[in-house]
Amino acid sequence: MRLSVILFIILISLARCSSEPEELPVGTLEFISENAEIIHTIDIEFAEDEQARATGLMHRRQLSLSEGMLFVFPEPDSLSFWMANTPIPLDIIFVGSDSTIVNIAKRTTPLSREFIRSTDLAQYVVEVRGGVTDRFGIDSSARVQWRKIHNE
Repeated sequence: MRLSVILFIILISLARCSSEPEELPVGTLEFISENAEIIHTIDIEFAEDEQARATGLMHRRQLSLSEGMLFVFPEPDSLSFWMANTPIPLDIIFVGSDSTIVNIAKRTTPLSREFIRSTDLAQYVVEVRGGVTDRFGIDSSARVQWRKIHNE
């Protein structure tokens, strides 16, 4: 049984390596202050299915101040992330179903297997380059809004 599980994991890993990277939907995301002013805008990729959420920003070696990823979960939950296979520090922003920021894990440790958790129920997670939240003054008083760009 154990050998079967190990072989299955190896086959899945090889299949992912040999296939083309999945083209994720893209869009923009704005961080909005309590005064309804736009604090910062980023271009995002949407991680909406299980495979995209599991892969996230793994293996990315660069991320500009105006790029990120939005993880979309089917319903609010206690969420946890880790940095395994992610070689750059990130700010991980947990967002509630009402689009308000629940908590922010700042400048996470690259390649760490330590769990990073939401402090309350969250339905979305935004990952940006480490230091972005400090640089632009994004904190738990902000909310987010986003839109997809439909490519024809």
